[in-house]
Amino acid sequence: MKKLFLFYGIIFLLSGCNKNNSRFNPYFGNGFRNGWIDQNSAVIWTRLTKVPELKRDGLPFIPLSNEEHQSLSTCTDESKIYRAQIPQGLTLEDMEGACPGTAGQVKLVYYPQNKRGDKTEYKWLTVDTEKNFTRQWKLYNLQAGCRYNVEIYARKDKRSCVSDTISGFFTTPPEESTVQEVTFCFVTCHDYNRRDDGINGHKIYPAMLKNHPDFYVHTGDVEYYDKPNPFCMTESLMFFKWNRIFALPFQRDFYTKVTTYFLKDDHDVLKDDAFPGTSYGNVSYERGLEIFDKIQFPSSDDTYNTIRWGKDLQIWLMDGRRFRSNNTIPDGPEKTIWGKVQKQWLFRTIKESDASFKLIISPTPILGPDRDNKNDNHSNQGFKNEGDEIRRFVNEQKNVYFCNGDRHWQYVTHWEGTRLWEFSCGAGSDEHAEGWSQEDKRLEHRFLRVKGGYLLGHVYRQDGTATLKFQHCDVDGGVVYEKLLVTE
Repeated sequence: MKKLFLFYGIIFLLSGCNKNNSRFNPYFGNGFRNGWIDQNSAVIWTRLTKVPELKRDGLPFIPLSNEEHQSLSTCTDESKIYRAQIPQGLTLEDMEGACPGTAGQVKLVYYPQNKRGDKTEYKWLTVDTEKNFTRQWKLYNLQAGCRYNVEIYARKDKRSCVSDTISGFFTTPPEESTVQEVTFCFVTCHDYNRRDDGINGHKIYPAMLKNHPDFYVHTGDVEYYDKPNPFCMTESLMFFKWNRIFALPFQRDFYTKVTTYFLKDDHDVLKDDAFPGTSYGNVSYERGLEIFDKIQFPSSDDTYNTIRWGKDLQIWLMDGRRFRSNNTIPDGPEKTIWGKVQKQWLFRTIKESDASFKLIISPTPILGPDRDNKNDNHSNQGFKNEGDEIRRFVNEQKNVYFCNGDRHWQYVTHWEGTRLWEFSCGAGSDEHAEGWSQEDKRLEHRFLRVKGGYLLGHVYRQDGTATLKFQHCDVDGGVVYEKLLVTE
């Protein structure tokens, strides 16, 4: 009889650890992400959630008219902003797409592929409830050119059993002397409400996985605070949108399998064409930077970096928001997007590099062309002075190319008689593609397509010559344009 009671007692305890038992959440509803990976270090990010999936049967937000939005965009009364968009008696957790966070503890384990015996195991850590229930780890002393498996465990507290687990991997870049083929993808401009698979997210993510990229760069506008349902004029609404879009299955799965770098642009810092000193609702520009750089994404002391991917490729990840001048002041030698220190660093490190190909990855265009009514990037008249300085420098170098996001159309621009080329990846879905006419193909355009998709790159040796192949792909991964480049 005692043995029987013991048996059923064990069964009862084990059943209490079932991840579907809500008494024993938390879950990894947002999965995990990596960032800032180089040959020897990486950052891992995760978040704990009350539920394993986003809320699909939630209620819709109240639509706002343009006049209501404009009025609320300068309002600092958080309750008024909520009442205008959330039906009476409801909270954010009741809304469609909600993926609320919860307190709990997480433990990280990582190890080289097929070498679990060499694992590094961190102690259990409590997520930061003041930082959207997130936790980050900085990993050091990694091996170059190595795939690392990652396992993360969740529990409510030290008295609880494990409630959820998630696993995946990332790959560190090879040493700079290593000749190795490298495949990569660039994307921009995502929005939950403009996803092209209503259940799973953006179709480009499974399409990119079929390319087996060594790394991926999101060039910014990861989500749009200043687009409806909801307009995110408070921190809680901003976090709501991050939690929602990263709970989509396509995105969540992708980020557990690919080495990733995230850049930021105006819409995921604050609002369209935002610059220091501006605000949106009761959130300042400076707080918007902090949310992106320190809370919602893998963090680094520096918000720009250069990473070598073997002998033939080096990338520069530019910060176009933290150091910029006020957009509205007159142009001149001191007006800047990148800031003096970052710009000098870029010029110096490009000159020092012996990589076969050098890619400057910018959240915004350098060559364009862009619309005449815009005044926020280096291809616009408002920043022409600094744009000319950058273009003169790059034109004096060999094998340096611009890759950019921000624009909602795919294009390749080449200025005849120069070394200047720019490859724009285009928006993440066809519904998000807009802002340019397909009929407006200009002399500098080598390719123009007002549709969604991504930019695929491949660096390899052909007959001993370093070769860079750029391919623009549609949302299903089909190649719609290709350009081969060889070293000068």
